[in-house]
Amino acid sequence: MTFESVRSSYRARADEYVAALGSVDHLAAPDLVLIRRWAGSLEGPVIDVGCGPGQWTHHLCCLGVAAEGIDPVAEFIDSARSTYPDGRYRVGHAEDLGAEAGRLGGVLAWYSLIHTAPDRISAPLAEFARCLRAGAGLALGFFTGPRVESFEHAITTAYYWPTDVLASEVESAGFALTHIETRTDPGRRPHGAILATR
Repeated sequence: MTFESVRSSYRARADEYVAALGSVDHLAAPDLVLIRRWAGSLEGPVIDVGCGPGQWTHHLCCLGVAAEGIDPVAEFIDSARSTYPDGRYRVGHAEDLGAEAGRLGGVLAWYSLIHTAPDRISAPLAEFARCLRAGAGLALGFFTGPRVESFEHAITTAYYWPTDVLASEVESAGFALTHIETRTDPGRRPHGAILATR
């Protein structure tokens, strides 16, 4: 599975994805609480990596955060600009944020690394570390499970991560862990979240 194949899979179902998940109303209440608390600790610009239709970027902006959304799927960027015209959005991806080293106050990567193969996870994490200033924040949302393994996601192949394994990858990239949580909502796959500082 390649970057291009993942992007093509999302492009093919972009309208469906936007209709199903493109609003703040679709965000889980506990996630909103967690990200609100995280955002309150940040200073400086934030990039919402894999922003999709822009709902999280919009939410961060409403919290007073100088947030910018990036996504490799141009259709998502078009939708975000149309739905949330006050926000900033551009085409980009996790391995190349297009930001100067040490410039960012935060990176939100909420389910944006779920299609990254385990042997390639260090690349986006290293890019996040490069772009974040000392003390800046990272927030990751992901599917968790008892082992690192692939599964057939609705769009294309994705991966489960045990929290301790992904946390170790985050630490190896130069981050200090500040919070880890998991939960399983009814009818949903197990959810994991990691907060860390650079």
